[in-house]
Amino acid sequence: MTNKTNQPALPPDADQAYLDLLRQISDTYTQGRIQAVQAVNTHITQTYWQVGRQIVEFEQGGKAKAQYGKALISNLANDLSLRHGKGFSRTNLISMRLLYLRYPISQTLSDLLGWSQWVELLKIDDPLERSFYEQQSIRQRWSVRELIRQKNSALFLRLAASKDKASIMQLATQGQLIEQPADLLREPYVFEFLKIPEPYLVSETQLETLLCNHLQQFLLELGKGFTFVGRQYRVTLNNTHYKVDLVFYHRILRCFVLIDLKITDVQHHDIGQMNMYLGYFAAEENTEGDNPPIGIILSRNKDELLVEYATYQMNSQLFVQKYQLYLPEREELRRELELTLREAGTESGEAS
Repeated sequence: MTNKTNQPALPPDADQAYLDLLRQISDTYTQGRIQAVQAVNTHITQTYWQVGRQIVEFEQGGKAKAQYGKALISNLANDLSLRHGKGFSRTNLISMRLLYLRYPISQTLSDLLGWSQWVELLKIDDPLERSFYEQQSIRQRWSVRELIRQKNSALFLRLAASKDKASIMQLATQGQLIEQPADLLREPYVFEFLKIPEPYLVSETQLETLLCNHLQQFLLELGKGFTFVGRQYRVTLNNTHYKVDLVFYHRILRCFVLIDLKITDVQHHDIGQMNMYLGYFAAEENTEGDNPPIGIILSRNKDELLVEYATYQMNSQLFVQKYQLYLPEREELRRELELTLREAGTESGEAS
């Protein structure tokens, strides 16, 4: 018996064998493409590093005589563009020179990053901050657009401002590691991608809807490992219905993450309600292998004393964090970071 294409019908075991072959070929092709892209990235980056080295050595060797001076880069851009076309703009040559100055050892350049990503990283003056974004770009496979967004939202400064010196150094050299619930937190969370005009006020329902409509950007702000489960997730107790604003599952910590949004100050009953949700999910929604759920209340403002008392001896998996709709004050965050590093250095000097 033949099928509609006049080919012999395959037995069930042959169908599975064919699917296995199909998967193997597909995996091989995908890996080959990834390796090809990495090879291209490596070649381009190393070539541009060599160009940068040659420019710097020319300058440092005293060869940049009066007829070149500050116009060296402009002259090279004009002459190289005539010979080789695009790729040798003045801006690009400045970046190549900077690449060599910032990374004098070429082996430290990752082949997982494209030239456009390196250009964005080179714009960051502070070595700690630049190293953080480099590690995060590799770990989370950020596109150039995602890298730019996280830079603009001052992610490193927001994370580092609340850490001690040792944690800041670890953050800079390894990126953000998710090992415990507190590692998920950022303060403030920044939702500038919603493009809500200032000082326009939104309701909690509108804010929730906007975040769901911009889910990709929202997940990027939340961080690595989040999977969206649902909104207005129903919790029923004794025929009374409650609803959690947003529910996620975190693949790394293997637990549910519940988020409630508040446009006003958090009240003690908001904290009690979230604690109830955590108890419900732990008892009714968790399956074998799941860890205890995490609850995050996001608010425009936070009364630290009220939160401290309202969470006294309460679930350690419950957090109250601030969010804002506009980009944070970078210089204020940077001052906090510098103060932490300076105080740590003073304490270290006193101890010795």
